[in-house]
This record gives sequence, structure tokens and C-alpha cells, in this order.
Amino acid sequence: MTLRDELIQYSNDVIGGKIVACQKHKWACMRFLRDLERKDTEEFPYKFNPEVTIEKIKYRPADRFLDWMRLFKHRKGVLKGKHIEPDPIIKFNFGNIYGWIHRETGYRRFNKFYWQVARKNAKSQSLSCVGSYEMMALDPTGTECQEVYCAATKTEQAKIVWDETVAMLEACELLKGKFKVAYGRIQHIKSKSIMRPLSEEDRKTGDGLNPQCGIVDEFHAHDTAEIYDVIDSGMGARPQPLLAIITTAGFDLNFPCYRVEYDLVSKILDPNNPVELDSYFVMINELDKNEKGDIADDIKDPATWEKANPIICSYPEGREYLKKKCAEALQSPDKMRNFLTKHMNVWINQRESAYMQMDKWARCSQSQEEVYSIVLGRECYVGLDLSAKLDLTSVAFEFSVAVDAPGMPAGSGSFVLLSHSFMPEETIEARRKTDKLPYDLWVSQGYITATPGAVTDYRSIKSYVIETARANAWRIMEWCIDMWGAINLKNELEDEGETVVEVVQGIKTLSEPTKDFRDMVYCRRIIHDDNPVLGVAMSNAIAEKVDRNNNIILSKKKSRERIDPVAALMNAHTRCMAQKVAGGRVFFV
Repeated sequence: MTLRDELIQYSNDVIGGKIVACQKHKWACMRFLRDLERKDTEEFPYKFNPEVTIEKIKYRPADRFLDWMRLFKHRKGVLKGKHIEPDPIIKFNFGNIYGWIHRETGYRRFNKFYWQVARKNAKSQSLSCVGSYEMMALDPTGTECQEVYCAATKTEQAKIVWDETVAMLEACELLKGKFKVAYGRIQHIKSKSIMRPLSEEDRKTGDGLNPQCGIVDEFHAHDTAEIYDVIDSGMGARPQPLLAIITTAGFDLNFPCYRVEYDLVSKILDPNNPVELDSYFVMINELDKNEKGDIADDIKDPATWEKANPIICSYPEGREYLKKKCAEALQSPDKMRNFLTKHMNVWINQRESAYMQMDKWARCSQSQEEVYSIVLGRECYVGLDLSAKLDLTSVAFEFSVAVDAPGMPAGSGSFVLLSHSFMPEETIEARRKTDKLPYDLWVSQGYITATPGAVTDYRSIKSYVIETARANAWRIMEWCIDMWGAINLKNELEDEGETVVEVVQGIKTLSEPTKDFRDMVYCRRIIHDDNPVLGVAMSNAIAEKVDRNNNIILSKKKSRERIDPVAALMNAHTRCMAQKVAGGRVFFV
């Protein structure tokens, strides 16, 4: 049976339920079958695993890579010492990655791949084979000089795949004498190609790199996309580079793996989503969730474990390992979080006392055009958080409308929210480095206004609010302000006939609005425009319980990084509650 036939059979078994798989796994298989139907056309100029000839050397690209994997032996576990025979999902993933070739250029289709799978499912072993292949065997003539980098935030993590590669090469009799290891790098003797670890911790910026292949291991642990961007941006001179991302789910939904990459790759797989990137291969193995964002699978049922563990569940010892981990998790909430992320591959916002479940926040988003169309000509409450003039300052517009949120019963009403922030232009670069957030990008996208000079002039905020309200025919009912540092602004507004209400920053004032807003998000009675500045602030927010009556308040001291947009929002929501807006719907922009 050819590899093509094997992958077709595998895809049909997954889609038909013969192989236990999550929805995104099924979508990946559907994508492969759909691509086969349209291959070698003007619309889709790729062939699958064709015979290629380079200097009289004939081979099929995907078969060649899988044969490369078979050169090596397992180093750990029940198969230790035996030659690797790629598991069906390994064949599917890397058969796709190496098998699709552009019919005219001869270069591979996929320049990037993302595989999210639980621990102990051969991630490091697979990446090691990718790294050594890209370094030593991608060019069948063995003459092209390649650079391969194993990237991570910490040196220890960056060396995991590199160390595994060294060990696998040294144990391979056929490759002895073809490489050497020295000075923290592996070198292919014939081509002078190299493979080495690269980490932010070592302060290696990556300037001057020309990567053929970049391996990003456990991307969920990267608090910024800095090392990812260094490798990605350095690949421009290569005709067919490869950026490889393999990760488990993680605890921090503010990190770029979840906030940016997971969202993108999920859209790529979804056949009902218009996002298509033919150059990006995606495989996600996780437990499924229902429409509310809660886990739909019974984690106590071993039959569901294979969704996140396609390899470890293929042998009895692996299933027994998961059985023990599940039993431990059921006895401890802390271990349960780890079990869900590391072994069931489910993203969890694990920060202690995290205020918002970000997957539920994400389900409340609509397009910016839709949000603005709903609130045109509406009454609104303006919340302000006037932080130090050197930092981020934010404003929130909250609207109550009778329009029902998607998925809500008729007549339930909703709340609509819009948000905007300000930062002195002379401090943006410094804050970008210290906060590790793309403030400059958000300025260019219009989510932040860069105010002239080194401090924020509050008059520019007032002008923005008034001009934005006028442009959208909004009627400002109240300006809801924390009076700290806002006396002059309050006086100016009142002199101009505006209604200003002080929102006292204390538990008696803020606890109920803070809880109510979260409840509205969880039952999808909030609509927002997916403003990334507000989204990051929301994921940073920590809810501090202050007494035995379950009163809470958002703590700026305990919250990670900035929550200024959320603080502005709570000021607006406090007054909306106080006015008892009947059947209201609040939109945040």
C-alpha cells in the first residue's frame, strides 16, 4: 500500500470514528482528503508525494523522511533499543508536511507546522528527526549548507530536542563519521550544516541567522513571540524553510501560543471558517468542548484519552500511566489543572484567582463593524481609568440595548462594550520592552492612541471621547470616574455641562458589578469587538476575595501586568448597574 493510500485510509478511519479523535483532528483529515481532490489544479498547484529526481537521485519526499526516522532507535520506554516505526499519526503529520510539493518549483508546500498534543506522545523524538533531517538529508546531494535552531525561552528547554538529536545520531551506526558534536552544536561534516539550541535566556538575539529550519518546542511557555519572530524573520533567503511548532496546552491564555497561534490554527482547520493558509499544516489533539466552552468529554473515561494521546494510548503501559495520572488528579484540584493541560491538552487559565475564563470571553466577540452598527445612536456610560501619566490610560464605552447576543433566548438583552487606550508616544518603546506587549502594533491598528510627548494629556482623552461619541451619535449619560488624579478633568467636564459621577474604588462599590459582569460574560450577554488591549488586560486580571461573604475586587497589585482597560470598564459597569438598565445589553469596544 502506498503512503497516499495509507493516509486516505487513516483519514477515513478518523472521520468515521474507527479511530478515536477530537473534532480538530477530524478536520485535519478532512482537509487532507479535500486537498487530494483539488491537487494539481490552477487553484491548488501541489502534488502529493510525487517522484522527484535531483542529480539522478530519485525519491518520494515523504517516504524519504519516514525512512530517515526508521534509521533511529527509541531511547526510552517499552520500545527502548528498537528501531522507530512511525505511528499512524506520525505518518499522517509528516507525510503531509514533507509530501506536498509545488508542481512547478519542486519546493514543499508547507513552510510551517503546528502540532498540539499531550505529553509523552513522541514530540521531542519527532522534532529531533526533523532537525537532523533538515540539517543532513533534506538536500539529497548533501552539499547545501543548512542552519537548524532549537528555540525556547530557557536554555534547558532549548536543549531538550538538541540533546535528543545528539543521542539519536550517536546511536545510529549508519551515520557514524558523518557528523561531529562540538562547542554546543552538531555539524554535518560534508555540507558544514549545523544544528544548535537558541534561547532568550542566553540573550542570543538571532541577528544574522539564516535558518533552514526552526524548531519551537513547548511554545505555550513563551511569554512573548520574540524568539519565534527571530527565526521566522530570518528565513526569507531560504527557498523552502520550515518552522516547526510542537506544544502542549498551557496555563496562561495571555501568552502568544494561545492568544495568537491557537486561534489562527483552529480557524485554518475549521471547514466553516474562511481562513485558509495553504502553507501551514495543523494538527491538534485535545479533548472536545461544548458550545459553552466546557469540556464535553468525561475525563474519567479512558475511551476519551486517545483524543489527546494518539500515541501513548496505542500501548497498554501508556494507558496505565494515564490512568494513574487521572486518579491523582481526581484527588487534588492543583493536579487536576496539570492533568487537563499536560495530559488532556486542554487550555486552562490557571492563574490563582484569575478573574475571567478567557475562552468564554472569546465567545462573546463580534466584528468591530457589527458592534459599531448595533450601538449607533445609543446612550452610553463612559468609564475612565486615569492611571499615572507615564503609563497606559483607558476609556470604556458601555451600552445597554435590547438586541440579543448570539445564542441567547429572545428578549434576554445584552451589554455592548467598546474600549480604547492611550499611551505617551515617548514611552511606548520602553513599555513595549518591559511589558513584553506589542504596543506599537496596537497603535498602528488603532486600539491605542499615542499622545504627544512623555506624559498623557488628559484633555486629549476628553477630546477623543467627545469626538467619538459625536461621530457615532452616542448620547453620553455619565462620565464614571475614579477621582484619583481626576479633579481637574472632572471640573472641566462639569463646566461643559457633562454629568460626572465618582466611582469609589472600594469593595462596597465594585464587588457586585465585578461579579455581575463576569456572570454576563459566562451567559453570553456581553458583546465586544475582540480588542486585543482589553483582551490582554482581561486575562491579566486577578479577582481577590476580601471577606467571607465572597465579595471580590480586582487587584492591581496581584494582577499580572496591566489591567487598566478592565478597571475603566468596571467603572462604567458599576454605573450601569446602579441605573438598573432594564433588559440591557452592554457592548465594549
